[in-house]
Amino acid sequence: MIKQIALAAMATLTVLGAQAKEFRSADVHNSDDYPTVAAVKYMSQVLEQKSGGKYKIKVFNKSALGTEKETLDQVKIGALDMNRVNISSLNSMCPKSLVPTLPFLFNSIEHMHQVLDGPVGEEILKGCEHEGLVGLAFYDSGARSIYAKKPVRTLADAKGMKIRVQPSDVWVAVAAAMGANATPMPYGEVYTALKTGIIDAAENNIPSFETSKHFEAAKVFSHTEHSMAPEVLLISKAVFDKLPKAEQDMVRAAAKESVAFQRKKWAEQEAKSLTTIKAAGVQIVDNVDKASFQSAMQPVYAKFVTTPDLQRLVKAAQDLK
Repeated sequence: MIKQIALAAMATLTVLGAQAKEFRSADVHNSDDYPTVAAVKYMSQVLEQKSGGKYKIKVFNKSALGTEKETLDQVKIGALDMNRVNISSLNSMCPKSLVPTLPFLFNSIEHMHQVLDGPVGEEILKGCEHEGLVGLAFYDSGARSIYAKKPVRTLADAKGMKIRVQPSDVWVAVAAAMGANATPMPYGEVYTALKTGIIDAAENNIPSFETSKHFEAAKVFSHTEHSMAPEVLLISKAVFDKLPKAEQDMVRAAAKESVAFQRKKWAEQEAKSLTTIKAAGVQIVDNVDKASFQSAMQPVYAKFVTTPDLQRLVKAAQDLK
């Protein structure tokens, strides 16, 4: 009898083990403590608790599984379960993802949160499902600004500069509107490109500028704050559709819980990174003439906000105060 009970217990454990799932998720950032990496790990803890150990997430960071584009391709076909990317990398596939990337759309981080936490954000998250990508949550990415070897205080200062931008038509257009020469390239190549002079400048948030060591090659950070494009957490639709509805809801709920954690972590990281780069001798330029940049962005809106859906979403975001 004891033997039969033991065998039954082993069989039960085997079934449970077979049903258990460890989602594989990618992130390009190097540090395990980077806010987006830490947030997905926190989501894993929440999900494991909610599912009674059935589901958890393993995060592969440091570009271990490839560039953002390469990992997105893997997620689309279900070869990779999840991915955390900057929303700009979705622009060519998912038209509505364009909205939060538009220059000077948000007038503050609080305004961005209001928009992305509401109906506009939910509609944007759903906008990639036709590409095999289910949006789960938005994470903070701070305000993106230009860093170079010289201050960029006015639109005229950016003219002629070779600026690295994300591989996105919108970002190429934003740089062009500044009078700069856009140089799209993967994030992992920026450090060397700055060091060797292939590019004069790049643009990103302060934590990325610090953790990537870009401050070693570009000692001036100018607060242009031209974009607050968020990060987005995605799961493969091929993987998600196989889950029962209750478990899909569980995954979505765990992702939403990780947002508050990530925002707090982001604020802490931003303050820490600012202290680090200042200690390293980086010049912080705060007196940027943002109006000169804003006035140059109308061609970007005219070129890309061309459909009724996009116009409606942009207006809804701008009207929300």
